[in-house]
Amino acid sequence: MDPPGPAGASSAVAAGAEAHQQVHVQPLSQAHPPPQQVVAPPPPQLSRYESQKRRDWNTFLQYLRNHRPPLTLARCSGAHVIEFLKYLDQFGKTKVHAAGCAYYGQPSPPAPCPCPLRQAWGSLDALIGRLRAAYEESGHPPESNPFAARAVRIYLREVRDAQAKARGIPYEKKNRKRKHPTATAATAAAREAAAAAAAVSGGGDGSSGSTAAGAAPTTGQAGESGGATATAAAAPAGTNRV
Repeated sequence: MDPPGPAGASSAVAAGAEAHQQVHVQPLSQAHPPPQQVVAPPPPQLSRYESQKRRDWNTFLQYLRNHRPPLTLARCSGAHVIEFLKYLDQFGKTKVHAAGCAYYGQPSPPAPCPCPLRQAWGSLDALIGRLRAAYEESGHPPESNPFAARAVRIYLREVRDAQAKARGIPYEKKNRKRKHPTATAATAAAREAAAAAAAVSGGGDGSSGSTAAGAAPTTGQAGESGGATATAAAAPAGTNRV
């Protein structure tokens, strides 16, 4: 207990001042607001094609790492790409009949057979397209792209032809219909000539003008069909571009 007197009073005043300092509240005008957390926007969602391309690229790089002896991407050639495609055949789901199989060339065999499963040609062709794009997107020059090698294209063509014969499903490339500007111009010229002939003979028999005008579209249609036939005959047979 503090003794009575000036000393005790000064101690009480000091204790009160200290307590006042502890409960002092900073004015709102001087208070600093808490820093706002900046939320980074989510990365853009990849399309199905981009996601598949990334998975294929990672799979091929893993194949190079597991290769014996280990193989680097800089030393990879078209022969190594073909080796990779043959390696993927063990995961295929397409029945490809052997030449000695009783169901060779039949699209719908009535019973199962011991012929192996392979990767379908369409799957391999799409895979090479994605890997070719991924190689160049990784910063490598197109000139050294092993997926664009001529040997790879030849191999894919051979796989396509062999599977078409073994499965009895011929490959037919879909040709897009193209317009024939030459035939269209011939039709327009025939119509203009018919209109001019009708105008010249306008003072005479009206039936002759109508006959010429009626015959003009027939001439144009004949020219258009002839142009289409000539174009179809001159067009080369569809081949696969791989």
